[in-house]
Amino acid sequence: MKNIGLILFDIDGVIRSVEHSYRLALKKTVYKFSGWEPSYIDIDNAKNEGVWNNDWDLSLEFIKRFKKKGNLNLEIPPREEIIKCFEEFYFGGDPSKDSKYWSGFITNEELLVDKKFFDLLKSHGIIWGFVSGAESASAKFVLEKRLGLKSPPLIAMGDAPDKPDPKGFINLSKQILGNKLGSSNIPIGYVGDTIADINTVVNAKKEIPSQKFISFGIAPPHLHSKSRLKERNTYEKNLQDAGADLILNSINDLKYVNFDLF
Repeated sequence: MKNIGLILFDIDGVIRSVEHSYRLALKKTVYKFSGWEPSYIDIDNAKNEGVWNNDWDLSLEFIKRFKKKGNLNLEIPPREEIIKCFEEFYFGGDPSKDSKYWSGFITNEELLVDKKFFDLLKSHGIIWGFVSGAESASAKFVLEKRLGLKSPPLIAMGDAPDKPDPKGFINLSKQILGNKLGSSNIPIGYVGDTIADINTVVNAKKEIPSQKFISFGIAPPHLHSKSRLKERNTYEKNLQDAGADLILNSINDLKYVNFDLF
């Protein structure tokens, strides 16, 4: 079948739920160093600033803001200590070792899609890959071990500058399509749940205006319950205002996307 489009995916909040893993590690890390634990709303609000794609840096930023707000005599830990603490909560073991030895919050993650989802996209002429701010060990664990994808195209933490810098997104697109991007190429979409994800596509459009880029926004899973509909609507409006071309109700909506509409 002729390829009609390329879709690259963020992983956290799109492919897996991280409410009880990454976000919980962030909360517990901040608490350990400050005695204060940010709420999930605090985290959403910070993510909506569009610059906090790295949860280590956001943990450190929360501690600094807490100190400043309360005018506290609080010692700000080195970033290295933040990372060490965060990784212990998240992995519960050495990230470079076999995942069977991990006992941290990563074991709590719920998958939001299955392998059949990607097989179906392929049958519809849609190529796919992943651009994530997650550590490589974590990203490969969910994609290869849990989803069963074989050597999926992936840009992870350290492979490119953090989003919203579009370099990783653009470089993986070129790698997959095998040629220069531009008007003669198939459309390229990116699915993300934060303003940093939306801004990544916005920045790619500025860098290569002749290429059709599409930004798909989706609210993270913890906002999809009926009781949080108001918060979800606000969150989705923020994604739209940032430049999302389409807000997805479900990741499964991508199986029916019409690239010609953009």
